[in-house]
Order: sequence, then C-alpha cells, then structure tokens
Amino acid sequence: MEGRGEAELGSLLEAARGVYRKAFGGDPEIAVSAPGRVNLIGEHTDYNQGFVLPMALQMGTVMVGSPRQDGIISIVTTAEEAEEPKSVQFPVPVEGSALKPGKPHWANYVKGVIQHYRAGPLPGFNVVIASNVPLGGGLSSSASLEVATHTFLQQLCPDDGDPVAKALVCQKAEHTFAMMPCGIMDQFISVMGKEGHALLIDCRSLKTRLVPLSDPNLVVLITNSNIRHTLTGSEYPTRRRQCEEAAKILGKASLREASMTDLEASRSLLSMEVYRRARHVIGEIDRTAKAAEALQSKEYEKFGQLMVESHNSLRDDYEVSCLELDELVTAALEIPGVYGSRMTGGGFGGCTVTLLESTAAEKVLTHIKEKYSRKATFYFSKPSDGAKVHLLP
Repeated sequence: MEGRGEAELGSLLEAARGVYRKAFGGDPEIAVSAPGRVNLIGEHTDYNQGFVLPMALQMGTVMVGSPRQDGIISIVTTAEEAEEPKSVQFPVPVEGSALKPGKPHWANYVKGVIQHYRAGPLPGFNVVIASNVPLGGGLSSSASLEVATHTFLQQLCPDDGDPVAKALVCQKAEHTFAMMPCGIMDQFISVMGKEGHALLIDCRSLKTRLVPLSDPNLVVLITNSNIRHTLTGSEYPTRRRQCEEAAKILGKASLREASMTDLEASRSLLSMEVYRRARHVIGEIDRTAKAAEALQSKEYEKFGQLMVESHNSLRDDYEVSCLELDELVTAALEIPGVYGSRMTGGGFGGCTVTLLESTAAEKVLTHIKEKYSRKATFYFSKPSDGAKVHLLP
C-alpha cells in the first residue's frame, strides 16, 4: 500500500531541486505543483457535454525552475518512463515562429501550453519536471503536467488568473500538441480541486460545484491494474465519433440534450454499436448527477450502487473495460464494507476506483491481491487541492 500526501510531494520537490542543481547549477527560484485526478463517476461524458465527478489526488507533477535572459527554454524531465532524450531546448516562440509538436513526445504537453499561453512576452527559462502520477494509469498524468506548466508560466509572466481560461488553454495544448481529443474534466480538476471535496463539473456550461467528501470513515482506493492495452490509440477518437454520430441522428447538439426516450424512438436509425455507445453516455450523465446528490447527502450505498452500474455500462455498452479491470472490480465488491467499485479513466487498462469504509481497507487489499491474476499497485488518496505555488527555502 502506498500513502500519498504532503510529505511525498515535499520529497518530490526536493528531488527535482537536486536534479536542477546538477543540470543548471544554483537553486531554482520557482516551484509549483498540479495534481493528477481520479474520476469517481462520469466516464466518457465530458466530451458529450455531460457531468463528471472527479477529485484531485495527492499525487502530482512538480516543476522547479528559474527565468533566463537569452530567450531559450531548457526542460529536463526525471520520469523514467519518458522517452529519450530526457531534456529539450528551444527558443521562446515569437510571432512568425510558433512551436510545433515533435519528439520527444513528453515535451509536447509542455510546448503546447507555452504556445497557447495567453500572456506575454515570456522570458526563456530552465525547468525540471518530476511526477509521481503513474503514466498510462488513467490518473491524468498529462493534465497534471499541462496545469503545472501553466502555473509555472504564471509565475514568470502573470495572466489574468481566470481558472476556466487556464484549464481551456491546457486542454487546447493536449488537442493540438498531443493530438488527443480529450474533454475538459482532467484540466478542470487539476486547476480547481479542493481538499476534502469532489468537484461536479457541468461540461456544457463549464460551471462547477464542490461536493464534500471528507467523512473520516470513508476511504477512496485506487487500484492500478498495471495493464495498458495498446489498442487505445484509435479507440478513444472512434468512441467520440460514434457519440457525435448518435447526437446528429437524434437531432441534438450533443448527447447531453438527449433522453433515453429520444434514444429508443430513434433506435432503428442507429447501428447496434452506436446505439449502445449512446445508451452508456445518456445513462452515465444521469448516474453522475444522481451520484453527486447521493454524496452530498452521505448516501454512500446509493453512490456505490451507481458506481457499479457505471462500470457495467462501460464494460457492456461502451466496451472500454478489459478482463483485468473486471477482475479488480469483482474482487473489491466481494468484501463487506465496500460501497462500490468501477474502472476509471479512458479504459483498456489503467485503474479502478473503490469507495469503502476505512475499517475494511486492509481486508480489501488482501483479497484483491489474492484474486487478481496479475500484480496490482494500490493507492489510498484523499481529495486534494488543485495547482499551487510552493515557497522555496
């Protein structure tokens, strides 16, 4: 079991400072962090203008650095999983010489935020990146990196401080530099997370509502299957296109506007696959709204039931689960004290999220380890704050 908190973030910052001293000499002047996230419920609804209910994690990405005067940006990553080279240099973008995505892939998330940053002119800078969000685990290491980058740039050249605009710049970076047509959830929660709360995000209006999640008798367990199936590259854009096709046939701007009645009335016009994709999304939007109310009212059994319904729909209608995720969910649900469990993130591997009584935690860990056919990694996390600036000694 791995606990994650302020102490671990502090050690991550210290490690990044050590790398900075070796790479650039001297101490960094600026330190920032931005969290990863786990989505409690509301999967594949954000790009359909629906509701999502994530919480920010105690795991995150830190950046330490300092401005430089020669118009050069120099970036070093400490991530072992990141492709080589682990450092890049390029000039600050100016009018007529925009940054472009390229190799190494990890640098594209940073480049995209720099290119789309709304204030300027930016100076050059040196920066070291360190993260304890597992890559490819569905806990949004990419948004964590984007939001940390934006927060760092705000210290160099302040913008207007608008949190929604900040999240949208980070989303735009992912669309245009990482070529992933993500919704807005990951960037929103990494910017706006609040300790002791989940965040209900309306992805149509971009309005948010904090939902208390601070009951000391509750635990959120994230279980990493340590599996990443390779078919995800094309699967996500395909699902998105299928949802857009369904909305168009239903005569709606998005599936947020559609009801189950609308869907059934047009069933004969849809292929079975597109029908099932739409059925998941329309049902999931409704489940997420109900789950937020259940959490607000401390109706944890109801919340857990909605989590299980969400997983079953993702498995059967949206077809983004996999054998390993199903195994983890089934094993968790076999232990008394577990309210609910589901896959979380894009799917095809990655993590499950489980809501349980704190007294059942050790028993659940033991049982999942016995039942799971592979080796899982476990994280307990409390809802954390979003991006922040750290004072350096």
